[in-house]
Amino acid sequence: MRPLALNGALGVLALSLFVLSLLVGPADLRLGESVSGLLAGGSEAAGIIMREIRLPRALLGLAIGFSLGLAGAVLQGFLRNPLAEPGIIGVSATAALGAVAIFYSGLAGTSLYTLPAGALAGAFAAVLILLAIASRQGSTLTLILAGVALSSLSGALTSLVLNLSPNPFAAYEIIFWLLGSLKDRSMEHVALAVPLMALGWLLIALSGRAIDALSLGEDAAQSLGIHMGRTRFLIVAGVALSVGAATAVAGTIGFIGLVVPHLLRPLTDRLPSSLLLPAGLGGAALLLAADSAARLILPAGELNVGVLTALIGAPFFLWLVMRARREML
Repeated sequence: MRPLALNGALGVLALSLFVLSLLVGPADLRLGESVSGLLAGGSEAAGIIMREIRLPRALLGLAIGFSLGLAGAVLQGFLRNPLAEPGIIGVSATAALGAVAIFYSGLAGTSLYTLPAGALAGAFAAVLILLAIASRQGSTLTLILAGVALSSLSGALTSLVLNLSPNPFAAYEIIFWLLGSLKDRSMEHVALAVPLMALGWLLIALSGRAIDALSLGEDAAQSLGIHMGRTRFLIVAGVALSVGAATAVAGTIGFIGLVVPHLLRPLTDRLPSSLLLPAGLGGAALLLAADSAARLILPAGELNVGVLTALIGAPFFLWLVMRARREML
């Protein structure tokens, strides 16, 4: 499929689901009321619902889905591993650990920015550790192993915090946040996270030529003039910024970075760089669709979108593992 047609179709799909996200919710607003509320021409209640509840949620769904899809595509190209996804380098787990530490300390309620700041601090700590370990002559295998170690350690520490939680209500808040959700987010969350995600997108885009060359192997890429240290920095920092900012405001939302690149790769020319934009648009569409579905499945007690994406992604992941095993035989 031609890149322009593919990206155009995915862009239209993402935009349509963005509009759907604005129209879905427990408040029974007619189409005219929704549009008037969004444009500041309707009732005060409609204006609050549209501009302060649904619009931030839809914007974050668009940006976070784009970040997760893009991060999954670039990591699969960089690591030359079809099972790679944003969690493989440990950024999601360390960002979650940073947020959980804020919950445990009791600082989460002091300011709107303390929880995202804790998650971002965890993500940046992961970046510093990964770059220190994989600097100079470090290979992609070193990066993967370091990421797995970070994920395991962060998961263990998160479990420890839950075990030592001072009261069941604090543990409930931590668990609910870890499930991943776009509910009750505001324009302040959008203003905090989207610029960081956009910077991450830019760094990833700058690595496009390098990941194409890496499909031939590291030695071949270096012979073509690719600087591995610079490429590693661009990708790790880009993924950390985009995924860390996403985790900071929405919690852990998994499997989008794994599923979307695999669904769209057959529609591209299979060069890693040609998959980046489609994967980002596909990730945005999938998260917006999942978030809208989460509101419709259990309208009274809303289903967390992270749970829904896991229900979609886990069976797909198992199918990928089984297919890879058959190909090895």
